[in-house]
Amino acid sequence: MSRRRLTATEVDLDVLRQRALLVGTGIGARNTEAAESSLDELARLTDTAGADPVELVLQRRDVPDPATYIGSGKAKELQELADALDIDLVVFDDELTPAQQRNLERLFKVDVVDRVALILDIFAQHARSQEGMVQVELAQLRYRLPRLRGRGNQLSQQGAGIGTRGPGETQLEVDRRRILSRVAKLERDLERLGRHRATQRKSRRRRGIATVALVGYTNAGKSTLLNRLTTADVLVEDRLFSTLDATTRRLRLAGGETVLVSDTVGFVQRLPHQLVESFQSTLEEVTDADLLLHLVDAASPDAPRQIHAVRAVLAEIGADMVPELLVLNQADRASPGDVKALLLAHPEAVVVSAMTGDGVNVLLGTMTARLRALAPIVELSVPYERGDVIAALHREGEVLVEVHAEGGTRVRARLSAAATTRFDEFVVSRDE
Repeated sequence: MSRRRLTATEVDLDVLRQRALLVGTGIGARNTEAAESSLDELARLTDTAGADPVELVLQRRDVPDPATYIGSGKAKELQELADALDIDLVVFDDELTPAQQRNLERLFKVDVVDRVALILDIFAQHARSQEGMVQVELAQLRYRLPRLRGRGNQLSQQGAGIGTRGPGETQLEVDRRRILSRVAKLERDLERLGRHRATQRKSRRRRGIATVALVGYTNAGKSTLLNRLTTADVLVEDRLFSTLDATTRRLRLAGGETVLVSDTVGFVQRLPHQLVESFQSTLEEVTDADLLLHLVDAASPDAPRQIHAVRAVLAEIGADMVPELLVLNQADRASPGDVKALLLAHPEAVVVSAMTGDGVNVLLGTMTARLRALAPIVELSVPYERGDVIAALHREGEVLVEVHAEGGTRVRARLSAAATTRFDEFVVSRDE
């Protein structure tokens, strides 16, 4: 077991904040370094949620204990540590079963939460739009439903003696019925909001506007990049999950094409499946995008693991087949050696600093080329006297072949649907 007490400079001394003991076991982690990295991330999540992580404890286990997750002896030892440190919140880096959580709370006599509950709490604090709040509440209810049993047992027992029988419901049944009723209403609300979002996407498709989605690990700089590209004025904080509600802005590329760029919720290792399910309509902005800009914090020592975590979530939501452009962000803070190592592993990546603007022009050029490569091929015949049309084709599309023929110039080019419409009178054929 390893223990690490945070220094006074690392702990917020605000007396209104809870004092938290963080516990990790490294179950599922490949090595101790990965387990410690996950525990450090849990400390940042705890701070974002509004509590002060006072001490971090890592106890390596291969299999969780069914009753207390960490074993009765270790649980008792940590309970004594929590008493000595005046702890009022214990946070586990793994998802606890309802029984494990109840047993630990009886032992510690303080609130015990797991990684899932912590992330759900952060999402609840940061949701601002109607859709975001509905999605978060639905995820929380789905998490709480199996945890009802065992809470308030004195109210959840039907009487077996004279005078206690009757048609009444147990408190547990009442709570379950209320939650299930609320879940059904929230699901209907989300379905309605999802239909509205789908209608917006169809409208964009009809207008031939390409869409680009910013994805990446939480705090990778997606909102900063969106502000840099589009002057979107999105809130930027050095906190995990500071952006939950999707923001979409127009961006005009150098060739004249207009694309829509959407900022999305940040991902994290072991993103709770309740959130993935509840945020499905928002995440469809990712699955329906023409191109993903996958932002990576190049200054993070965990960048390779974060890339893997993001791609795991993309696969979970069915977006792993969407074309991806890897963007190594925060180059102003990263060491040249770290950037070089990432480029060796991902030679197709683009290096930028959303904060300073360095590399953004290269990113825009690469985005333009990648989007044009996705466009269908169109063949056109342009009269020789229409040199302006030839120039516009080079500017707005990717000219593949240009041949001087009888009566005019034959051109094969990749053009977006919107651009093809503008050159419709010169179109000879379209490749399906």
